[in-house]
Amino acid sequence: MDSKYLDWFDYGEDLTKISKYEVLGRLPDPFTMNDGRRISSPSEWEARRKEIYKTAVELQYGTMPPAPEVFSAEYTYISKNSHRLMRITAGTEERQLTFALRIFMPDERKFPGKPPVAVDGDFCFNYCFNPEFVNNFTENGIAYAIFNRVDLANDIKDQGRRGPLYGIYPEYTFGALGAWAWGYSRAVDALEQTGDFDLSQLAFTGHSRGGKTCMLAGVLDSRAKIVNPNETNAGSCSCYRIHMSGITEDGTEARSEQLSDLWKNFGFWLGPGIGEFADREAELPFDCHFLKAMIAPRTLLIGEAASDMWTNPVGSWMTSEAAAEVFDFLGCRDDLLWYFRKGRHFHQPVDAAMLVDVIRNRRFGDPLPKELYFRTPFEKPELIFDWRRPD
Repeated sequence: MDSKYLDWFDYGEDLTKISKYEVLGRLPDPFTMNDGRRISSPSEWEARRKEIYKTAVELQYGTMPPAPEVFSAEYTYISKNSHRLMRITAGTEERQLTFALRIFMPDERKFPGKPPVAVDGDFCFNYCFNPEFVNNFTENGIAYAIFNRVDLANDIKDQGRRGPLYGIYPEYTFGALGAWAWGYSRAVDALEQTGDFDLSQLAFTGHSRGGKTCMLAGVLDSRAKIVNPNETNAGSCSCYRIHMSGITEDGTEARSEQLSDLWKNFGFWLGPGIGEFADREAELPFDCHFLKAMIAPRTLLIGEAASDMWTNPVGSWMTSEAAAEVFDFLGCRDDLLWYFRKGRHFHQPVDAAMLVDVIRNRRFGDPLPKELYFRTPFEKPELIFDWRRPD
């Protein structure tokens, strides 16, 4: 971690204050099968994970589009030691879509060999054009591959489900998040096809709605060895069963996003069934710790901001604590990492630096800045679950 970023972590538990805190229900036990039996061995987790998929994925996001029948990818531009462009075509025999993948490359004179790579779908967000953000990857020997997820499905509030992927797979119920997550996998297909990249520690990243997408893509595609959602808000890494308000660093008060907000404003991102729970989250058969647990035993790095109350910082902490029980059960507790930095809702260069640290740690054995993880800028409330991993 470059020392210039350390000020982002110079805070105590009193940086942000919880002004309102409502618990709608206890977090459900991820170790209990649908028939009521509790699993007792890690060998049983995969069967439980398949059950969780029906709710944490299909209820929340709809049924997912399949792998394409038709796929091709080709370089359309190569600038040595700078960047490359690829054209990706994918779909069915009858219909396909095309989108571009831009890859920022590390200087091969400094970093010879195949580089590790991080994939991001947020080309529609302006942080991707920040040289400091991109250079955190390339100047540390990591390629940064980015595509524009809205080339697959539109992201315009009043349009609803509109975009080319819906026309290719009309029989599936996925919303925009599912469509965009499909794009991550097609980007990986293209990177694999080139043979030019080290995908042993492939990372997915994204911010806000792109963070939701990154998280879902990581659940769906096990080729992602590091999954890094940043400030996802409701519908991914927060907690449906916690509603909260807090006082931010500058003294203003704001509340967290709730499922009813998400469904009212952006229901087309989600599956059709989740709307039934918009005002009765306590009845949901899952919560966000189920989704987080589905990444195990791979690495999950969750980035949050202290003054981003809309993202429900207390809820994110709570479901991370709950998901840690699953990571511990599977013998990979060190693969669940989370942090809070100062500031508000944005994908900052410091967030890129945190991901770079994890990629280089997993790939090259570089040390992690352990003192920056597992700290909260607020006083922690009591846990809203009392179950623990099976012995």
